[in-house]
Amino acid sequence: MRVSSLPLRTALAALALGLAATGCGAADAQESDGSSLTLGYFPNLTHAPALVGVQNGFFTDALGEDVAFDTRIFNSGPDAVNALFSGEVDAAYLGPSPAVNGWAQSEGQALHIVAGAATRGTGLVVREGIDTVDDLRGTTLATPQLGGTQDVALRWFAEEQGWDVDTAGGGDLSIVPQANPETVDSFVLGEIDGAWLPEPHLSRLLAEDDAHLLIDEADLWPRTGGQFVTTHLAVGAEFLDRNPDVVEGLLAGHIASVDQLDEDPEQARRAAVDHLETLTGARLDPATTAAAFDNVTFTVDPVAPSLLAGADRAQAVGLLEPVDLTGIYALDPLNGLLSEDGREQVTGLEG
Repeated sequence: MRVSSLPLRTALAALALGLAATGCGAADAQESDGSSLTLGYFPNLTHAPALVGVQNGFFTDALGEDVAFDTRIFNSGPDAVNALFSGEVDAAYLGPSPAVNGWAQSEGQALHIVAGAATRGTGLVVREGIDTVDDLRGTTLATPQLGGTQDVALRWFAEEQGWDVDTAGGGDLSIVPQANPETVDSFVLGEIDGAWLPEPHLSRLLAEDDAHLLIDEADLWPRTGGQFVTTHLAVGAEFLDRNPDVVEGLLAGHIASVDQLDEDPEQARRAAVDHLETLTGARLDPATTAAAFDNVTFTVDPVAPSLLAGADRAQAVGLLEPVDLTGIYALDPLNGLLSEDGREQVTGLEG
């Protein structure tokens, strides 16, 4: 698979994969013996299990003192996947499109999805005067990055309307890649007419006077009851193969984070916001925080059917070639932990 309009990005990803395969990746030689684990994640509330787990020490506690725990922050899924390829990180919280892209680029050799993390929490926010879908024609809308999960969602939606869009920002609808933190400023300045965003950026944009939610993405997933994977936890395939015990520790920390988000949301939300402030230097206001969290469901279930549907949508808009996703999930470690605790197990594509 390749993103056809981005030969340079594809080449870089292939180079990173080649470096990792030959032992020349930036961090490949670092600690493949399992004495350390580096986790990647985004400063988004759809990555709250990572935010809470790091802030509250769930990962370090579960991994134990014999495993050095480190983190890396990313603003886009493709960058996080490239870091997995090169060995800069051993595991990462990813959206579905980057995970599928990474699986396809590596021909199923580079990564596995080991748990779900979040569903829902995305949609299209637009300015005043755009009241119907038809009003979107001729507008300029932002997504976090070309080929990312929200980018695919918007392009697929445009395809469903019969509109022509391209990867250079032209067509019936101009779609421009833009880092999430810049989107609110661009919207206020009138440089864009709206954006398809994840939380908390969606709620931040909705807080502007001239903004409203035109499309809640949950409405576009009737076959899964409005549930669709926004974030899941992926691990480098080689790291998983060599260090199953370390991955089990990572998953134990992940489960603890999701449990707190579900069972003690007030404390978990406080931890997530505190950690976001540490990462970004800015603190979300309480109203935005409440709205954002209410829009996301946290779960270890990967909602596998939505991954297949998302891949079909990426193919429909020309950002993904046909790919066999058999084997992308490695859920046995997670299910082992769930079974030990008497919980219901989760399923992948093979049931």
